[in-house]
Amino acid sequence: MTFRSEVFQNAYLAEEGTQVNAIVTVTNEGPGAAGAAGAAGAAVEAVEVILVDSSGSMAHPPTKLREARRATEAAIDCLRDGVHFAVVRGTHAADIVYPPTGQFPDGLAPADPATRTAAKATLREVEASGGTAIGQWLRQASALFARRPGAIHHAILLTDGKNESEERADFEAAVDACRGQFQCDCRGVGTDWVVAELRTVATALLGSVDIIADPSGMTADFRSITEAAMGRDVGDVALRVWVPQAARLAFVKQVSPSIVDLTGMGTTVNALSTDFPTGAWGEEARDYHLCVDVPRQPVGSEMLAARVTLVVDGQPGDQAKVLAIWTDDVARSTRINRQVAHYTGQAELAQAIQDGLDARRAGDDATATARIRRAVELAAETGNTAIGELLDKIAEVDPVTGTFQLKPRVELADEMTLDTQSTKTVRVKR
Repeated sequence: MTFRSEVFQNAYLAEEGTQVNAIVTVTNEGPGAAGAAGAAGAAVEAVEVILVDSSGSMAHPPTKLREARRATEAAIDCLRDGVHFAVVRGTHAADIVYPPTGQFPDGLAPADPATRTAAKATLREVEASGGTAIGQWLRQASALFARRPGAIHHAILLTDGKNESEERADFEAAVDACRGQFQCDCRGVGTDWVVAELRTVATALLGSVDIIADPSGMTADFRSITEAAMGRDVGDVALRVWVPQAARLAFVKQVSPSIVDLTGMGTTVNALSTDFPTGAWGEEARDYHLCVDVPRQPVGSEMLAARVTLVVDGQPGDQAKVLAIWTDDVARSTRINRQVAHYTGQAELAQAIQDGLDARRAGDDATATARIRRAVELAAETGNTAIGELLDKIAEVDPVTGTFQLKPRVELADEMTLDTQSTKTVRVKR
C-alpha cells in the first residue's frame, strides 16, 4: 500500500494570532481491491460479524424480519472466500445463530459455498421475540473478533427499535469496551429507533449510521456495506500528530467522507505525540481537520506547529508539516484557505441541523427555525446539494409573505434521514 499525505492551510498568522488550522488529505494509492494480497502474497485476513435485531418488534410488520434475513443472505454472498464470519441474533441477549457451537475451532466460519449455504438455511429459522440490548450485541461481536486478533474486523448492526433492555450505563460501557476492537456500520430500519443511540455506536467504532425507511431497501444497503468492507486491505492506519512543547492540539476531526471527531480517541505515544485511529482502508482518500493553539511569536517568526505521520500497521510512513508564520501583512493573515473554509462550513452545517432538529423536538420553534435557516444557507454555500434537498422536505419559504418557516407536517422518516445524513460531507472541488 502507498499512503501519502498533503496539507492545505494558510500558514500566515496576524501579529496576535495563536491558532493554526489545516486540512490534511490522506490518500491510499494502493490496489485496494477485494482479495488483495499482503506482503507475503496471502489474502488479507478479515472477520465479518452481522448483528441482526430479532426482537419482537421485528415481526411488526413481518416484512421487517423477512427482509432482514434476505439482507443478511446478500451480505454473506458478498464475503470473499476465506473471510471468517458469524451471524448474531440480537434480542435482550446476543445469540450466535451461525456457525453452530463447536463446528469450527475458533467459532467463526470461513466463507465458502458450503458455509454460505448453511448460514442462509439457519437464518430462515430465526424468529422474532424478546427485547433490545445493543450493548450485549456489541460485546458478543467483540468476543468473536478477539478469536482472530490479527484480522481486519468489521460488523454490521441492524435494529428497528430503542435500546430498552439494558441500562444506559451498560450500553455506554459496552461501546467504550469495543473502541479500537472493530469497526461497525449501523442501520436503523423504520422510524422507531433512536438516531443518537446508533450515532454513539458508529462514532465510537469509526463506522456509519443511516436509516432504511422501507424494509425493502435492506438488501441493497447490506450488499453495499459488505462490498465496501471487502475492499479494505489495510487494517490499521493512525494519524500520529506531534506538536511542540508550548503548543496544544485543540482538535482532530475527520471531515470527509463524513465528520467524526477523533480528538478524544487519541492514544499517547510520548509527551509530544498522539496517535489517532482511522480504521481500515481501501483505495480511497479522506480529509482531516487539525487545529493547533500555538504561543504568540514576533512578526517574521516561523515555527512547525504540527507534524502528521501516517502510521500504517504500526510502521511510521509519510509525513506532512503544518506551519505557523507571523506577519503584519493583513492581506496574507486574513486569507482563508479554501479547504479549511469549506470543511469549517460543513461542520457548522452538521451542527446547525442537529441543533435545529433537537429544538424542533423540544417544541422550541424559534430556535429550530433559526438553526434550520442557517443550515439551508450553509448547504448552499458549501455546495452540499444532497443536504439541501433533505432540508427542503422540512422547511420552506412562505409564497405569500416570503418568510422562512418550518413545514407544519414533516414525515418522521424525512426528519431522521436528515439527522443521519447531517455529518456526511462533500469534498472541496480542487
